[in-house]
Amino acid sequence: MKLIIAVVQDKDSNRLSEALVKANYRATKLASTGGFLKAGNTTFLIGTEDEHVEEVMTIIKDNCKSRDQLVAPISPMGGNADSYVPYPVEVQVGGATVFVLPVEQFEQY
Repeated sequence: MKLIIAVVQDKDSNRLSEALVKANYRATKLASTGGFLKAGNTTFLIGTEDEHVEEVMTIIKDNCKSRDQLVAPISPMGGNADSYVPYPVEVQVGGATVFVLPVEQFEQY
C-alpha cells in the first residue's frame, strides 16, 4: 500500500478531484499555501494499492498543468535594494509536486 501526497494549484484541484472520483479513487483534500508565491494550493492524500500508483500518477499528470503567470515582486525588507526588480516577473506555476510513501499499516473505522 502507498500514500500519494500531491500538492496542486487551487485552479487544478476541482478537475483533479473529479477525475479521481470518476476513476474510483478516494482522496482527502487539504487547503495549503505555497511558500514561494504565498498562493493557495490543495494537498491531496490518496491511499492506494501498489499496483494502482502509476494510474493515479497519470491522472494527476493529466489534470495538473503548469502555466506561466505574471507576478508582482514583493519589495525587499532589509535586503539589498539594488537587486529589487519593481516590475512584474513571469514565473511558471501549477503542475503538481507528488510524494509516494510506503504505508506500513492502514485502518479504517
